[in-house]
Amino acid sequence: MKHYSSISELHRTNGYPLPENPLMSMVTCDHNASCTLRQDAFTTDFYMIGFKKLKSGTFRYGRTKYDHDNGCLSFVKPRQVIELRDIALEDNGFLLFFHEDMLNGHALHAAIKKYGFFDYEANEALYLSPKEEQVIWELYRKIETEYHNNQDEYSRDIILTHIDSILKYSQRFYKRQFINRATLTGRIVSRFNDILAAYFEKGDLQQKGLPTVKFMASELNLSSRYLSDLLKQETGKTALELIHIFLISEAKNLLMGADTTVAEIAYALGFDNPPYFSRLFKKEVGVTPNQFKRQNVYEPSDV
Repeated sequence: MKHYSSISELHRTNGYPLPENPLMSMVTCDHNASCTLRQDAFTTDFYMIGFKKLKSGTFRYGRTKYDHDNGCLSFVKPRQVIELRDIALEDNGFLLFFHEDMLNGHALHAAIKKYGFFDYEANEALYLSPKEEQVIWELYRKIETEYHNNQDEYSRDIILTHIDSILKYSQRFYKRQFINRATLTGRIVSRFNDILAAYFEKGDLQQKGLPTVKFMASELNLSSRYLSDLLKQETGKTALELIHIFLISEAKNLLMGADTTVAEIAYALGFDNPPYFSRLFKKEVGVTPNQFKRQNVYEPSDV
């Protein structure tokens, strides 16, 4: 698989004019022009923000095929597999590339890691309303103006500030998307709990250990980050927190049995380390498992 360490190399391969800045480039496409890349599948050392309304063609990000015809923003981080093939656009689109080295020494170097959508899959892209499209295009044009100006010591900061604005607005728009898809989210919460219950009932806790967020996301055909963000919006809890809540609920039930020890319950719930189970239990319940057991089994009048 081809890996591009420089944006100039990507441009040369695809016959684009060399970028005016070696650490970033902008490709603006219209419905009459192909907005594609000759390399079927590749990785890079740079970030990509893409806006598109597909008329035809395939955009593959990771192992997920994207073929939706609505206007959307997608976000790709360094060393993630990308594939664009035979893309034809329904309307104008753009590809914005910026190398990870461009962020060195800038606040965005740390801040960009908080934007979880860089870990989403392509089918979890951000679908924009017409007003939201307008906001993104206005910011893109501001970057474009600065990019084509004679660049000076202020250029990088101005460009990165506009990129950060795109990311901030995208975060806001994703919140809207989660809210608008509340019915879908509710079904995912229910399926999430059903998968946990089935995992417990089949004895997978003892055989496979604690279920991971990655496992739960795979069962739901979602990326781990998207699942956690979606659940956080709907329930106020991340996927990992919901897994813990489920396990603690089961632990409370098992602790009611007078003949079971805390260690036995920890192992039954898939914990390899009983002290870790005890710390988690106390964090969620406010008392240790032994204290909970004494209160509810031996001294019920104290409950």
